[in-house]
Amino acid sequence: MWSFLKSKPANQCVAPIRSEGELFKQILGDKWTHLHPDIQKRFEKNPRLDKPLFYEGSLEILSSSFFGKILATITKPLIKAALIPYSCIDCPVDITVYSKENCPFIFKQRIYAIPGKKPIKFTSYMKESTNGDVLEYVGSGLCMKLTVFEKEGNLHFKSDGYYLDLGFMLLAIPAIFTPGKTYLTHINEGPNQFRIRIDINHFLFGKLFVQAGVFKQVDNQKQEAA
Repeated sequence: MWSFLKSKPANQCVAPIRSEGELFKQILGDKWTHLHPDIQKRFEKNPRLDKPLFYEGSLEILSSSFFGKILATITKPLIKAALIPYSCIDCPVDITVYSKENCPFIFKQRIYAIPGKKPIKFTSYMKESTNGDVLEYVGSGLCMKLTVFEKEGNLHFKSDGYYLDLGFMLLAIPAIFTPGKTYLTHINEGPNQFRIRIDINHFLFGKLFVQAGVFKQVDNQKQEAA
């Protein structure tokens, strides 16, 4: 069924969210302190207009099922590379976390260097709804509501519906027309290293997409010189 959820416009934010960590800390409450200190420190970093944050890593698994490839191809005009219709191993990925002038949101750009393909670029940003939900926008007004929680000192995210932002409200998209349930884990492996895994499962077509790999932060000067 179609349903509605109110979104908080940027000009109605009480205070700009300067980092994902500030938003997650607000959502988690006391549970924030249960996260590994490395994760807390990592998400408390705020990219400046003149100094984004850079991360690099490699996906040990980049997987798309047959139905995943079809869905990714159909939706590409709307959400570009939010869904990737390829499968490979050891795929290098560069991540840039940055802010924009007069904008309260933090943007995350990912560049996938899939062997034999042109680099694939995907950018998303997070926003808070009026009732405190975390929304991740992936393009063309499409967003995913996320449940954020701590487990064994690590950070976990589960999708709780997909929406189309109409400007004055969010229109829920029926599950059958979405990629399915998304589950993301951020597992700490050291002060400057972490493991990411993303699984997307459709209730009819099963597991459509998997991404799993290890990342680390790169010094800004090193990145700018590259």
